[in-house]
Amino acid sequence: LKRSRSTHPRVSRNKQASVAMNIDLLNPCAKEEKGKHKLKRMIQSPNSFFMDVKCPGCLQITTVFSHAQTVVLCGNCNVMLCQPTGGLARLTEGCSFRRKVE
Repeated sequence: LKRSRSTHPRVSRNKQASVAMNIDLLNPCAKEEKGKHKLKRMIQSPNSFFMDVKCPGCLQITTVFSHAQTVVLCGNCNVMLCQPTGGLARLTEGCSFRRKVE
């Protein structure tokens, strides 16, 4: 007994499944991208950055890494600018910062 291709139970050539996506994969939301792991983003980018921190006492600006692992002191007045935590460094009260641009 020969079976024709069209009567095979697994092959159905006339039916095509069209599934609509609920999300746009080419244009992800910026908020969703920020929450993803740094390697799982559409364009890989690090979470860390360099920042200029202004000392509250003498107003000198010091460059600090965002994930600093040591205590950073001001060069002039020896005031502690930030202290390390498990991830991002914690700035002391009164210190202002701005993210450095490449």
